[in-house]
Amino acid sequence: MIRFENVTKRYRGTAKPALTDVDFEVLRGEFVFLVGASGSGKSTCLRMILREETPSEGRVVVLGRDLRTLSNRKVPYFRRHVGAVFQDFRLLPTKTVFQNVAFTLQVIGSSRGFIQQAVPEVLALVGLAGKEKRFPHELSGGEQQRVAIARALANRPQILLADEPTGNLDPATSVDIMQLLARINAGGTTVVMATHEAGFVDQMQRRVIELSHGEMVRDERHGGYGDTSSLPSLAPEPERGAAAVAALTAVLGVQREAAIAAAAGLDPTIVPDDEDDAAGAEEPDAAAPTPSVAPASRAPIAPAASAQPTAPAPEARTPEPDAGADEDAADAASTPAKPSTAQPPTIPVELADIDVEELGLADRLGLGRDDADGDEVGPTS
Repeated sequence: MIRFENVTKRYRGTAKPALTDVDFEVLRGEFVFLVGASGSGKSTCLRMILREETPSEGRVVVLGRDLRTLSNRKVPYFRRHVGAVFQDFRLLPTKTVFQNVAFTLQVIGSSRGFIQQAVPEVLALVGLAGKEKRFPHELSGGEQQRVAIARALANRPQILLADEPTGNLDPATSVDIMQLLARINAGGTTVVMATHEAGFVDQMQRRVIELSHGEMVRDERHGGYGDTSSLPSLAPEPERGAAAVAALTAVLGVQREAAIAAAAGLDPTIVPDDEDDAAGAEEPDAAAPTPSVAPASRAPIAPAASAQPTAPAPEARTPEPDAGADEDAADAASTPAKPSTAQPPTIPVELADIDVEELGLADRLGLGRDDADGDEVGPTS
């Protein structure tokens, strides 16, 4: 049916051959998997069977014809006996399902009566009965691939070539396509399929021809995929937003300390260091987010775990942060305020009780609104 006799293929401009001394034979009615890493020569084998390429050395015999001696004029007639299915479907977007399948029959000159009979039959075979009038964009990926298979089978070819037919499909749809190809093979059609789907190859236990760097390294009947080290694996993505998580943890810690202070009857205070801040502190914003990042013009927040509220700062001294302040809150705070020789008296302000669960993520991180002095705090990386 298909025979490769010591085939070597060299492409112009490349130092290493795409195929080197490949030799195998596929019998009528077989289901053969071509496996191997990308660039191993699988697609080159399929193009040679379809007579899109010719060997540099050796010969390829398909259906009893030596494809080296086949004239270009006779290639279209030869391809009527070979169907091909590709990964990208290659459907005509402006034609319906019926017209896509009938198109190949029209090209080879089939009669109108044969087209009207063959197209519904092959659509029913691939499970698309009743969808003849739909366009490709109205179908799912699996249905589009079924249309492509139906088009390849419309002329009832003896050989069906499939180049990664499940590459663009989800796992469940891929299973349906593989079952469809198995039914087609059971009807007597020889199927040669290039694939990276190791699971299907291992499960179906059909003949496996493995290629590596253009050389055939294995020809096994009832075999599995074999070495899967060349297949891409989905590695877990690295965790992101560690700084945001740390900031949120610090904010929640401050909230817990504020709740403990409130339960103990203590009033946490904010120490403004200029008249504007003092004026703004007289009218606290109930919707203000918990201060996780303090502006540069404000002093650090005194911890709620202190025994007494913060005393007013002396006129001749700069207020110093409590040595027992929470480390996360201190890291989040900006540089303390500059010394001032004449500061207004500290005005104690009560913090409104805030339910952490009702805050959005932006408010938990202290990013809910702009600061009073106009400086913007961007999101953590």
